[in-house]
Amino acid sequence: MKRYIIVLVLSILTGSIFAQGASDALTYSQSYYMGTARSMAMGGSFGALGADLSVAATNPAGLGLYRVSEFSISTYFNNSNVHSNYFNLNSDGYKSNSGLSNVGYVYVTKLNPKYSGGWVNIQFAIGKNKINDFTSFTNIQGLNPNNSRIDSYINTANGTEESNLSSVFPYHIYPAWEVYLLNPEPGSTNTYDSPVPMGGVYQQDQHYRSGGVNEYYLSAAANFQNKLFIGATLGFNSLEYKDNSYYSETFQTDSTNQLSIWGVDQTLSTSGTGVNLKLGVIFQPMNWLRLGLAYHTSTWYYGMTDTWNTYTYANLPGYINKDHTSDIGVYNYSLKTPSSWLGDIGIIIGKRGSISAEIENVNYASMSLSAPDYSFSNENSDIRKYYRSVTNYRLGTEWRLGMMDVRAGYAYYASPYANNTNDGSREIVSGGVGFNLGNYSIGITALQSIQKEDYYVYTNVYNLPVSQNTIKSTMVVFSLNYRFY
Repeated sequence: MKRYIIVLVLSILTGSIFAQGASDALTYSQSYYMGTARSMAMGGSFGALGADLSVAATNPAGLGLYRVSEFSISTYFNNSNVHSNYFNLNSDGYKSNSGLSNVGYVYVTKLNPKYSGGWVNIQFAIGKNKINDFTSFTNIQGLNPNNSRIDSYINTANGTEESNLSSVFPYHIYPAWEVYLLNPEPGSTNTYDSPVPMGGVYQQDQHYRSGGVNEYYLSAAANFQNKLFIGATLGFNSLEYKDNSYYSETFQTDSTNQLSIWGVDQTLSTSGTGVNLKLGVIFQPMNWLRLGLAYHTSTWYYGMTDTWNTYTYANLPGYINKDHTSDIGVYNYSLKTPSSWLGDIGIIIGKRGSISAEIENVNYASMSLSAPDYSFSNENSDIRKYYRSVTNYRLGTEWRLGMMDVRAGYAYYASPYANNTNDGSREIVSGGVGFNLGNYSIGITALQSIQKEDYYVYTNVYNLPVSQNTIKSTMVVFSLNYRFY
């Protein structure tokens, strides 16, 4: 019963038509590799080219291309804009953040092939790559002629005795009952009505989201006769997600025509730690061609914790102005993300430049949730029903102009939703420059990403209220590298 309450509450308070467990699993499982300015300028398609610390997160065999030790650090500044269209009213939300996209050190040990059986050198690396950023602000507002969020509450509460509301629905319906947003129908103790009109209400739904996924890694690689490169990464993921949301409805009552307002604020925080393994190989049959293959195991988040609470208030003419703060809810569970395969190709055009491409296959239908006290059978069934296997593409090129390198890239992440249930695909266009200054090199990259989605403000009603959201993100990345010649 406890977990049932948690899932039901959060599925209503978030804007997903899917079960909360399924939508959360997707949010925490997607990877949009960040890393260095050089790799991000080339669309993240750096697996076969190697000699860049970002490849520890994609194809660790690329570390085998290092000839000298190197330290690298990269910072980013991100500005996110969510444009919403809700009942033909347009609104925008902006939020900015900054942080480290990459920091790491690779140590190279040179070997004598005569005595090492053909092995030229081995590499060891330690560092951190950011693989997702959740930062955004969504500001949805519009006049809904069809229904109110209270409709959803009533449809959920009907059939439950009013004496049981506090134990069955402690985070949304019972607080609404406490502030007189729900009342029993005359002569009934388990069906409800409300002073809030069922339509013609001005709604505002704001979400301030923050957090991300950082992968701390230990990697090793080796170079065999400058033809075969192998590598492995042991990754330790740290996940932090926070959503502060503010929902309100403003309307005029039929009896007094006075302005009324009610709303619910919520906080949802999620944290977790996980572990994964990445294996890679690169084969260079000719000096100008490199072919790579990598396998990523699932990330096992064995320490996921959700923490949430709600604050409900109502200012209704003819009623006492009231508010209600719920208890803090906490739940611990585990998440297994999908495994994935990556294929790489790199074409080296003398000392003038390179062209690279990467293809990635991820089966989001293989995600799963678990806990000692709950089976998650319905949520895992929803995952298999609503999500699918996808193929992502990343392309990049780099050209050398004296001390300066010019770079460009493109990445396409396919929609994870099955049967065209939603969109969710993302495109990223990038470009940048790099400067080689002896032991030092610096890189500057700009990226623009765009994603579209249908966002459901609440569920369990006829005529679902949907906002068409367009999410744009503009990011600038700066990298500094130092090579130990």
